[in-house]
Amino acid sequence: MVFTIREDDLSGPEVRQLLERHLDDLALHSPAESMHAMSADRLSGPDVTFWSVWSGDRVVGCGALKEIDATHGEVKSMRTIDDVRGQGVGGLVLEHLLGEARRRGYARVSLETGSDEPFFAAHRLYERHGFVRCGPFADYAEDPWSVFMTLQL
Repeated sequence: MVFTIREDDLSGPEVRQLLERHLDDLALHSPAESMHAMSADRLSGPDVTFWSVWSGDRVVGCGALKEIDATHGEVKSMRTIDDVRGQGVGGLVLEHLLGEARRRGYARVSLETGSDEPFFAAHRLYERHGFVRCGPFADYAEDPWSVFMTLQL
């Protein structure tokens, strides 16, 4: 399968549906007060760049990079659809986001993800790319439902 990454303005219905499914799925595994995923409107903000991943005419994944400050970025909204999991989409997106972070001159990239079993595959993906666990960053607070990770670039 060939995958193409596109910077995306989130205006297409396919991407909006993917993000809605992403938020719905996260709500199944985290209490509302511990959900830190961004809405499509927030992902369209000036401090966030969003990319979608396509296989032909079908969206199969996404990810975003939020600027915390001039030296620190945050990975947001990493998602791969179920039927292409394990085919490298997550790694492709993460490598793209890290390449963009380096291009921007960030010294560090961090992320927040869930702490329980449905998020273990994500933990392993981030660890394979050099991320290590850390404490809360930016505006986050300690939360038993969250795992915080960072990567020095």
